[in-house]
Amino acid sequence: MKQSMLYPRATSTRRVADMNGMWKFRLDKENEGEEQGWKNGIPGADLIPVPASFNDFYTDKESREFTGDFWYETEVFVPGEWKGRHIDVRFAAVTHRCTVYVNGQEIISHEGGFLPFSARIDEVVNWNEPNRVVVKGNNELSFTSLPAGISVTLENGRKMTKPFFDFFNYAGIQRPVKLVVLPEESIVDFTLNYALEGNDASVSYQVETTGDHPVTVEVYDESGKPVARGEGKEGCLKIENVHLWEVHNAYLYHFVLKVLDGEEVLDEYYDEIGIRTFAVEGNRFLLNGNPVYLKGFGKHEDSDIVGRGFNIGVMKRDFELMKWIGANSFRTSHYPYSEEIYQMADREGFLVIDELPAVGFFESLANFVDAVSGKTTNFFDRPTVPELKKNQLAMLEDLIARDKNHACVIAWSLFNEPDTMTDSAAPYFEEIFARAKELDVQKRPRTFAMELNSSPEHCKCHQFCDFLCLNRYYGWYLLGGYEMVNAETAFRKEMDAWLAKGVNCPMVFTEYGCDNLQGEHKLPSVQWSTEYEMEYLEMFHRVFDSYECVKGEQVWNFADFQTVEGIMRVNGNKKGIFTRQRQPKEAAYYFKKRWESLPLDYKG
Repeated sequence: MKQSMLYPRATSTRRVADMNGMWKFRLDKENEGEEQGWKNGIPGADLIPVPASFNDFYTDKESREFTGDFWYETEVFVPGEWKGRHIDVRFAAVTHRCTVYVNGQEIISHEGGFLPFSARIDEVVNWNEPNRVVVKGNNELSFTSLPAGISVTLENGRKMTKPFFDFFNYAGIQRPVKLVVLPEESIVDFTLNYALEGNDASVSYQVETTGDHPVTVEVYDESGKPVARGEGKEGCLKIENVHLWEVHNAYLYHFVLKVLDGEEVLDEYYDEIGIRTFAVEGNRFLLNGNPVYLKGFGKHEDSDIVGRGFNIGVMKRDFELMKWIGANSFRTSHYPYSEEIYQMADREGFLVIDELPAVGFFESLANFVDAVSGKTTNFFDRPTVPELKKNQLAMLEDLIARDKNHACVIAWSLFNEPDTMTDSAAPYFEEIFARAKELDVQKRPRTFAMELNSSPEHCKCHQFCDFLCLNRYYGWYLLGGYEMVNAETAFRKEMDAWLAKGVNCPMVFTEYGCDNLQGEHKLPSVQWSTEYEMEYLEMFHRVFDSYECVKGEQVWNFADFQTVEGIMRVNGNKKGIFTRQRQPKEAAYYFKKRWESLPLDYKG
């Protein structure tokens, strides 16, 4: 069956049952689960919440740092009244790969820890009885996984993860699990594109179904009034006096799709859709034809106790803080986020740079240091590259299929801080960028986030970008402390080099910032103090404000987040403008003042 990326919704023809809750859980420390038949039920009585990362619930280090296979089990009751329909178990994300068993039968295997997949269980379900669902997950990293890294074996025989990225390798069933009941003939996908014509909008649509019955598309405004209707699997709708989706002024239309057999509705699906256009023109971003300047954050799905697990309360708090501080955008660093976050961004009017989990494509266990050293790792010369590219292309297809209709998604970020210094990188990038353009009917701009080694003198891949995303740490990892004056000079020298190279597109600083230990003050300033952070940020913003091509600033990071332990990290990365508990540091008030003073069309 083709994987449908549609978000599960209950309608007149569909049913959705929540499978979240406490599941049985076991770490496969002795690698015995396969041999002992855990697919038929895992031994022990340990319970764990779903959705959540498993790591931070436990008090022993061996469990928190566990690398290898882990197993989940639950039961789901399937009513006999659902006979004759398709029954799918849908996982919004299992990190990083898994195999699903139902009643002892293998149903599906899936690679990739940040995108949804479904397993059809029609042939193995027991009607009017509980059904055992077992998931074998695995969190190991390799040169072919997204994100990339390695796993090593310690002297005691235990495995350990060594990521090529600077965030903790949280794992588990990290997003919601649902039982989805579908009719025999169903809607699999739909795709929208827009053109503005004066006060009206033309909405092109395509609907994919599993059968040949006719399709209708109905559009209602926020008051429930019908504004357009189309027939057929393809067509163009005209919405007169359209309410456009705008930053912090989001208007969402209610789209209803139906498969009909005469008067009978065979399937029905709906979604809330914002109508807008977004484009790059010269060195400007245009939202609905008007200039827009990005203000916001690089973020992480990261919070206390549940790790990278979806937490609806944390999501709400994050959006309230972003509104309070005057932000209008964020990047989903460094992986696709939970679907509910995009729905919230649609409703709240935030602009999102949507990023693939293609992070760690630079062989380094301390990439935050090596990224400014001029080091190259020949990452794209490795014999594992064909398998890596296969995995990345598959995830790219799923990402765009899942997120293509979100008004909030304005761009695709296809890599974060890859090694672009060798000729072998260029053909790899060219294929990924071309495929993204082919898949997205809205032709959103494409980019990737470049670290300092990807300089104007050495980067072999920047030419594929529709706009540049730069991660820069002048004054922190490079020329820090009393050398700040030299850091600003070096920063301006690089900016001038990009312009001298003939780059004529928007530049967004998708990472900049320095670690701040909450409450640390020092006169005169030293690194890690609040005073130093203010000097650092003021220097960066002086540079931003003096270059017309800079059309966005997304500070790193929204909140403190967990990393691997080490002498460079004090219980995680402390570059957050908010603490991990979502309370403001002093820098938050500085950003609030700055961002509230910058108009939406700043430098437009």
